[in-house]
Amino acid sequence: DEIQVTTSRRALERNEVSQAVTVIDTENDALLNVVTDALAAQTGSYLQETTPGQGAVIIRGLKGSEVLHLVDGIRMNNSIYRNAPTQYAALLDPNAVSRIEIVRGVGASLYGSGAMGGVVNFLTERPSPDGEAFHGDVSLAANTADLLQKLSSGVEIARDNVAALAQLTWMTTGNRRTGSGDRINASGFDSRAARIAISMQTDDDRSWFFDVQALEQPKTARVDELVAGFGESEPGSSEFFFEPNARYFAHVEHSANSALWGADWDIDVAWQRIVDDRTTRAWESVDRRLESNRSDLFLLDVDASKRIGNSDWVFGAEWSDDKVRSSRLVENIVSNEVTRVTPRFPDESGVKQGAAYANVRFTAADRHHLTMGIRYNLSRISVPATATGPSADLDFDDVSGDIEWLFDVTDTVSLVANIGRGFRAPNIFDLGTLGERPGNRFNIPNSDLDAEHVTHADIGITSSGDRIRFELYVFSLDYTDRIESVATGDVTPEGRVVTQSRNLASSDLRGIEAAAWINISEVLTLDATVTYTKGTSSLPGEAETDADRVPPLNGRMALRYEPSDRWQAGLHVVFADKQDRLSPRDVSDPRIDPAGTDGWVTIAAEYLVRRGNWDFTLGADNIFDEHYRVHGSGVDARGRNFYASARYQW
Repeated sequence: DEIQVTTSRRALERNEVSQAVTVIDTENDALLNVVTDALAAQTGSYLQETTPGQGAVIIRGLKGSEVLHLVDGIRMNNSIYRNAPTQYAALLDPNAVSRIEIVRGVGASLYGSGAMGGVVNFLTERPSPDGEAFHGDVSLAANTADLLQKLSSGVEIARDNVAALAQLTWMTTGNRRTGSGDRINASGFDSRAARIAISMQTDDDRSWFFDVQALEQPKTARVDELVAGFGESEPGSSEFFFEPNARYFAHVEHSANSALWGADWDIDVAWQRIVDDRTTRAWESVDRRLESNRSDLFLLDVDASKRIGNSDWVFGAEWSDDKVRSSRLVENIVSNEVTRVTPRFPDESGVKQGAAYANVRFTAADRHHLTMGIRYNLSRISVPATATGPSADLDFDDVSGDIEWLFDVTDTVSLVANIGRGFRAPNIFDLGTLGERPGNRFNIPNSDLDAEHVTHADIGITSSGDRIRFELYVFSLDYTDRIESVATGDVTPEGRVVTQSRNLASSDLRGIEAAAWINISEVLTLDATVTYTKGTSSLPGEAETDADRVPPLNGRMALRYEPSDRWQAGLHVVFADKQDRLSPRDVSDPRIDPAGTDGWVTIAAEYLVRRGNWDFTLGADNIFDEHYRVHGSGVDARGRNFYASARYQW
């Protein structure tokens, strides 16, 4: 049976939880340009690409800082995450990730701020002290659409209850070929990553885990700024490069079973640095902007789980401290004169958060199971004064919670329902993002922001049979106090619209998610998924509009033939309907056709063969060379793409 941990912070079988969960095996990580590629065409999730080196998942119509991203349960979201597609999840090496768990729905009590549309938990490969003394693998991969060349490797050593794992990845891509037959200028990027992880089993009930990760993209272009978009006669920028973007991460975890008060304890201490440096120059301008932006996030999380009577309890506390450094220089490319100007974020701004939570799962009556949780969260935000705004010190406290119900109709069929109240405290991006923004905007700070809130509910039916498994969820999401960038009525001397983030908007999102897995025979399986989301938004005194960046009807179908362990083959169909339900911001976004994004269908085939210690994969994606763009993305999708990988294990 499938085991997942994200919904409850403890290992449970899939049929023991009521929340909608998608579990993704990333075994073929050699074929992923970035780890977020694995989130495409999954139940309830939709992948947006601003540029090929980045990817942002949309869950139940929410994105960016409205979705919580975790690595081994450790918060990745920091105080410069924006409530729009963000690139930071792509700064995690696919070679390090063994599986991904997506919780569709509010993770209010266990995860707090940001877990409103859902939670994405990237679970890394861990060395096993009980494993083989010495083993490893090396993989090579290439494709034609992105001119991908990728080398990844890992070596694991185990001895005397200690195991160590080292992983390295090097990757380069060229300009992407689309279904038009053309290649997109400046769309290639490079990436390099390294990781060392150590597991120690000190006795039967005590263990330690140490993990250090690093990934850097030295220079990644923001393609939609360098290529004229919809409604544009010229590009928005002559230069726009993330140069570099990087993530550095260190994590120490101590687990102690049957320890204090007879509970199982987990203590996590982690540090994450995200570097978001940029080189930009407006179209034909003589001024080049050189930005340095980074976030240092420190986190401590302590939780305990214990069975009391017929109830399973989880208690915990969390503390984090995020410090932002930001600077910006303007270099005149004619005179070479360099001037220091107002940075993207107020330098030395910071966010501190503390939380305490409790969650209990119990059998309420015969075949009726309930899970309830509550969380108290306290946030303190400090923003220094800048040339464009005064200093601000803000305190927020909030209570969130959820109730989950699971009713076993039969041994394999269950009815489920979930409701939760979530929130997202404003961060440094909301309070202090300064200066020029995409879409001809100029943003000024707002020191009077408050937290956003969401009430998220769903009902569903699930089946976990041996021959057929399926799930069907209907969800409703009411989003209030939503922070929206709105025009102030002023215009800069350069003609940019002056905007400010305010708690003015509200959104209603409704949808349906369905998935099925059918074992047609011992060697043939079929799985399919379809997702539909519809949303509306409103501002005080204005007419209701369609919500921003809502994905169209979309889904996939995969047929897999596995006659033996030596080889298998698959056929995949992925589709999306036309999306012409656009918000005013969508219509003005040069990445989105104001008439709507056309629907599309792609077909792919894959063949895997195993010979001794070797695995070979050959495949073709978008076989009929469909020319299309995923709704909301800044680049067209890959055209016909042939790919291959070879993996040697010892």
